[in-house]
Amino acid sequence: MAHVEQFSASLPTVSHPDKVEHERIQAEGSWPSMTSQPESIERVLALLDGLEDVTHRAMMGEYILYYRGKVVGGIYDDRFLLKITPASQRLLPDAARATPYEGAKDMILVEVEDRTVLRDVMDAMWEDLPAPKRKK
Repeated sequence: MAHVEQFSASLPTVSHPDKVEHERIQAEGSWPSMTSQPESIERVLALLDGLEDVTHRAMMGEYILYYRGKVVGGIYDDRFLLKITPASQRLLPDAARATPYEGAKDMILVEVEDRTVLRDVMDAMWEDLPAPKRKK
């Protein structure tokens, strides 16, 4: 353990160029929110109530949505987005597309609040999606 402490102590202090700006924003309390609010996942889970095995996981300020163990979409910037699959395209043909974050593939922006339609989409999508990868 002494070797680790010696190594850590010998590292130079590196200052990130935006560190001062980061500290200023934090002190002022004006840090921009780039995350989804918990109310957004609660609203989506309520819409999907009745489907068994719908789960979610918080990741980097957003929420990944799983159905029967497969990733089907998520909540990104408080928007409910689903993966584009043949079934989701067929059942939500007029739905807008949105990008969850820079560099990501487009997803379907879900604005439908009809629980029956959403259940049908989720069930059909599940068939299209690959099985989850096994962890080593």
